[in-house]
Amino acid sequence: MYGIVNRAIEELIVEKFGAEKWEEVKDKAGFKSEGFMTLKPYADELTFQLVAAASEILNIPADALLEAFGEYWILYTAERGYGEMLNLAGDSLPSFLKNLNMLHGRVSNLMPELAPPQFECINEEENSIDLIYRSHRNGMVPMLLGLIKGLGKRFGKEVVIQQVENNISDKTAVIFHLTWS
Repeated sequence: MYGIVNRAIEELIVEKFGAEKWEEVKDKAGFKSEGFMTLKPYADELTFQLVAAASEILNIPADALLEAFGEYWILYTAERGYGEMLNLAGDSLPSFLKNLNMLHGRVSNLMPELAPPQFECINEEENSIDLIYRSHRNGMVPMLLGLIKGLGKRFGKEVVIQQVENNISDKTAVIFHLTWS
């Protein structure tokens, strides 16, 4: 993952728990550098080590931490110079969701080693949509749930997320039914 992800994890922890806790997390994860370069790719394992260390030190389940991070990420990226790019992805929750692959394509111009998940929207109705999520990374669904909740806030919607049991042959895919008011 790129440094911007790790930097956002750092800023979330510092903002919510203090700089001392971040130093403990870094030490536990074995990260010795002073910070992250935003547009530099880092091994996914480092990100997962940071989350595991934060989970242990902060006494928060890793899934809950990833979900909180996902929600934080929406605000974080908008405030760090990516707001216009987010605006171009859509002016409503369903249009934004349908444009996620396009958004990641644009980000790939800045981050050529980006390996984003893939999304597909089906069964769209006035206040609901089914979102198919595919990722080569295991364990990221909690972050996706937070991202969806953060997007709901961005568009002034309270989103209810239900994981749909499915029989699709692609074992890397998860389907969610999203409803909002």
